[in-house]
Amino acid sequence: MPNDALKNKLAKLRIEHRKLDDDIDRLSAQPNHDELAVQRLKKRKLQLKDEIRKAEANMLPDIIA
Repeated sequence: MPNDALKNKLAKLRIEHRKLDDDIDRLSAQPNHDELAVQRLKKRKLQLKDEIRKAEANMLPDIIA
């Protein structure tokens, strides 16, 4: 994947990750909130975090030992 495309994908993943953070906070602040919905959002957030780490790793040049 070209570097620019990877940077764009990484930026989109980070935006979605931050949005999920806001959604989790907003939902958790409500009385009698749906705990299952919060858990689903948290699971998606963790998946995004893994995707972000992979994308960041792909941006680093390979180091030949």
